[in-house]
Amino acid sequence: MDEIERIKELRDTLNQYNYEYYVLDNPSVDDSVYDTLMQELMRLEQAHPEMYSATSPSQRVGGIVVDSFNKIVHKRAMLSLANAFNEDDLRDFDRKIKDVVGDHDIQYMCEMKIDGLGMALLYRGELVYAATRGDGVTGEDVTTNVITIKSIPSHIAENQEMEVRGEVFMSKKTLKELNEERAANHESTFANARNAAAGSIRQLDSSISAKRNLDAFWYYFVNASDFGIRYHSDALSKLDELGFKTNHERRICHGIDEVISYIAEYTEKRESLSYDIDGIVIKVDDMSLYDAIGYTAKTPRWAIAYKFPPEEVVTKLVDIIYTVGRTGKITPNAVLNPVRVAGSLVQRATLHNEDFVTEKHLRVGDDVVLRKAGDVIPEVVRSIPNPDNYGEEFKMIDVCPVCGTPLTKIDAMHFCLNPHCEARKIEGMIHFSSRDAMDINGMGERVVEQFFNQGFIRNIPDIYRLYEHRDEIIALDGWQSKSIDNLLYAIENSKKQSVDRLLFGLGIKEVGAKMSKTLARKYLNLDALMAATEEELMEIPDVGPVVASSLCSYFKDLINQQTIEELRNLGLNFDYLGAISSNSETPFSGKTVVLTGTLSSYGRKEATEILESLGAKVTSSVSKATDIVIAGVEAGSKLDKAHELNITVMDEEEFLSYLK
Repeated sequence: MDEIERIKELRDTLNQYNYEYYVLDNPSVDDSVYDTLMQELMRLEQAHPEMYSATSPSQRVGGIVVDSFNKIVHKRAMLSLANAFNEDDLRDFDRKIKDVVGDHDIQYMCEMKIDGLGMALLYRGELVYAATRGDGVTGEDVTTNVITIKSIPSHIAENQEMEVRGEVFMSKKTLKELNEERAANHESTFANARNAAAGSIRQLDSSISAKRNLDAFWYYFVNASDFGIRYHSDALSKLDELGFKTNHERRICHGIDEVISYIAEYTEKRESLSYDIDGIVIKVDDMSLYDAIGYTAKTPRWAIAYKFPPEEVVTKLVDIIYTVGRTGKITPNAVLNPVRVAGSLVQRATLHNEDFVTEKHLRVGDDVVLRKAGDVIPEVVRSIPNPDNYGEEFKMIDVCPVCGTPLTKIDAMHFCLNPHCEARKIEGMIHFSSRDAMDINGMGERVVEQFFNQGFIRNIPDIYRLYEHRDEIIALDGWQSKSIDNLLYAIENSKKQSVDRLLFGLGIKEVGAKMSKTLARKYLNLDALMAATEEELMEIPDVGPVVASSLCSYFKDLINQQTIEELRNLGLNFDYLGAISSNSETPFSGKTVVLTGTLSSYGRKEATEILESLGAKVTSSVSKATDIVIAGVEAGSKLDKAHELNITVMDEEEFLSYLK
C-alpha cells in the first residue's frame, strides 16, 4: 500500500475510533494504539501536504488561527422557540395544535433543552461548514473550531446534501476542571457551562478550542424530508445511524398528559445529568404536519420549549453599594454572601433604585431570596427579616459616591449631574466603544477601567491617542504586541464610522441609537446638527422638547465643544454615510413600514437600517397607521392583520426590486 492510500486508511480508522470513544462511549482499542496511529497519520500528512484536509482526524487537535469569522447565510432560518412556563401554557399549545390537525392525541417528541450554543452543520459527504445561529438568518463560520470536537463526524456515509442542527455544550465535569485550572493561573473563571462553550467556540485560535473538551448533541435533521423521512423520531434515528451524537433521554409521548408527566420526571432528574439543561423541548413528531400547523415570524407553532421555574436560593445581604452610570444615574447594588444560582456563583445583584429597596424592605444583615430572571440576570425577589438584626433601616445616599456631588432625584432615580465625575467618564468611554456606538473591538469594560486607572485615557479623545502608550501597555500583565496592535487597529478603523454612531457614542441624554440615526439622516453632518435650534429640532418627527433641550444643552457646553473639536482634529468622520438622506424621494419616504417573516437577502437589523436610510419609519406592530408590510418566509399574524386592514404588502422580490 502506498503512502497516499495509507493516509486514507488511517483517517477512516481513526474516525471510527473517535465515534466509538466519543459517541458510543465504548472504545475498541487502548489509547496507546490510537496515539500511535495518530502519530503515523500526522507524519504522513506532513510528508504529503497535497493531502491536507480540514476534516482530517489530525486537525482535531486544533492549531489554525483566523483573523475573524466569515459570515454564513443559513439555507433555512434558525428560528427560536416559543416558551411555556406552566401546565396551562402546555395545554394551550396542545389545543392550538388540535385546532389545526384534529381533536385526537398528538404524538409528541420530548427532548432535553441543552444549555449550550446553537450550531448548524452542512454536509456533502464530508463536513462543509459549521455555523453559529447568529441572528437566525446569518451566523459565523466556526468550522475550524467545531472540527476539534471529537464526537462530531467529519465524514458521513451519505453524499446527498444534508443539514443538521444542535447544541455545542460543555459538561459539568469539564467546566469544573477548566475553572480550577484558570483559577490556578489567576485567570477569570467562567460563570456557567454555556458561557464557557460559547467563549471556546469563538476563539480565533482553534488550539484553544481543542483544549476545552467540548461536546455536542444534535436534535434536528433540517432536510429529512429529502430522504423520505416523515417523523422527527425517525430523523433522529437516522442521525444516530450516520454517527451523530443525539440525546437518548428523549421520549415519544402520546398526548399532552404524557408530556406533562415526562416534564415532572426530568424536573427531578435535572441535577443528576452530566450537562446543564434549562428546560424540555416538545415537538410534534409528524413533520408532514409542520406546514399546516405553521409558523410565526420568529417561532414554529409545532414546537415549544418548557422552561424550568427559576431556581430560588437564600443568602445574606452583606452590604448595599452604589454604582454611577454614564448618564450619572446612581444604582444601589446588593453585596451578597456568595451563592450558586442556576449554575453560576452570584455575589452581586442590582437593586435598581430607592423605591425597589424600600418596597422590598431590604436591610443589611437580613437574608434575601435570590433567583436569576430568565436564568440570566440575578435578582432579589424578597427579604426574610431577621428578628435579631438591629441594623439601620435603608437610607438612600445623598451625594455621589465617587465625586461627592449632591445627588438630584428625577422621578424614581437619583443622578450625579457633575459631567466631570470620574465614574461617569469611565462609563462614557465604555459606551462610546460599544458595539452599537463606535464598535471598537477589544475596548470592553475591563480594558477601559484598566487604561483609566493607569492614566492612559481620561476622556473619549484619549482613546485615539492610546498609541502613544503602546510600549507601556505591552509591559502590563496580559498584554502582548499582537493584542495591543489589534486594539489600535480597531480604534483607528472606528474613525470611519458614520456620524450617527458617533452621535450615539457621545452619550447625550435622551439620544439613543435610533434617534441618532434620525438626526444624522436629517442634518447629514455633525456641524449642521450642532447649529440647529430647539425649534428646528422639534420639527423633526419623534423629536420632542425633552430631546431638543438635551441636544442644545449638550452642544452649548464648552467642554463638550472641546471634545468634539478634538475628535475632529483626530480624524473622525463627521458625515452621515447612509445610502440616501430623508430629503430624497423614494417609495418608502415618510411611510410607516413593518417587517415580518424571514428575508433571505438581509437580516432584520440590516433591512431596518436600509428602510430607515430610504426615509421610512420602521415599527414592530401592524396598525391602521402602517403603510407597508414587507413579508418574508414564514410570515405570521402580522401578515394576516395587514390583509385584514387592506395594507399594502410586499414580498421580498418586490422589496428588492425597489432597492435596485
